[in-house]
Amino acid sequence: MRRFDELSAVDLYDLLRLRVDVFVVEQQCAYPELDGRDREPETLHCSTHDAQGITAYLRVLTEPTGTTRIGRVVTAPRARGRGLARVLLDTMLPRCPPPVVLSAQTYLIDLYASYGFVAEGGVHDEDGLPHVAMRLD
Repeated sequence: MRRFDELSAVDLYDLLRLRVDVFVVEQQCAYPELDGRDREPETLHCSTHDAQGITAYLRVLTEPTGTTRIGRVVTAPRARGRGLARVLLDTMLPRCPPPVVLSAQTYLIDLYASYGFVAEGGVHDEDGLPHVAMRLD
C-alpha cells in the first residue's frame, strides 16, 4: 500500500499499463483512465506482484464527502483465478473508514457482497459495461 509519491516510476508504469490493458483494451472501453485521482494525497495504491511483475491492483480514494471509495480493482489476465482481488480487499478493507462505496461490474457483485457490501439501486451502464453501486457501512 503506497501513496502516489511513494510509487517508483517502474511501479507506476506497470500499474497504469495493467489498468489500460484490461479496462480500455480488453474491455473495449474508451474512457479517461488517467482521471487525476491517482495523485491525490489521500489516494492509496495497493498491488500484488510475482516474478513477472504486477498481478493485481486496486486504489482507495477519499471522496469530498469523506466517504471511502474502492476502485480500479483489476487482475492481470495471467494471474486470474488465484483470489488476488480477495487478497487486496482483505488487506485494504480493515484500513478503510466506513462508509465504503464502489461501483461493481455485475459479475463481481457476489464477491463484494461476501464482504458485506449491499447493492444500492439497480444496474447502470458505466463506460459500456453493466455496474451496480455498492456500499459497506
